[in-house]
Amino acid sequence: MSSPGTAPTIVVVMGVSASGKSTIGKRLAQRLNVPFVEGDDFHAARNIARMSAGLALDDTDREPWLHTLANWIRDTTRSRRGAVISCSALKLAYRELLRAAGPGVWFVHLDLDRETARERIAHRTGHFMPERLLESQYDALQPLLDDEPGLTVDATADADTILDRVETALARFESGRRGTTTD
Repeated sequence: MSSPGTAPTIVVVMGVSASGKSTIGKRLAQRLNVPFVEGDDFHAARNIARMSAGLALDDTDREPWLHTLANWIRDTTRSRRGAVISCSALKLAYRELLRAAGPGVWFVHLDLDRETARERIAHRTGHFMPERLLESQYDALQPLLDDEPGLTVDATADADTILDRVETALARFESGRRGTTTD
């Protein structure tokens, strides 16, 4: 995922709940032969309890979680390993914090319409995020800007199509950053 002397690429698969972050992230990591990390695993028990109870997180709740993810990105970058991590990364400020943790951070925004997200949430099991919090995520969502390193893809496309598009765009990103080093 990076050439010698270049900081490793950390792909952040982002989007609202049920957009497919874990599914696409795991498959992308397999294709790239790098580790996959579930960003939700870094949430404090308090945050998971709040969301499970149907209470939306605010920026104050998310801040320690985002700093933990940024530290993980920093450590992973220093260790010269690439990786894929799932994280909602809904706001530009969140993405800026993560991007500042490593020069190789690149985002994949799995763009999903509200109705499809609701249907997916209604049919999934074993996740703490209830459907009633979905609207708060859409309210917070700031899609990737044109100048942000990353790609927005339609999350309703089949996984192989998404992964092929991501790999093509990621290769362009990596070829454009040859020579970017870590400190």
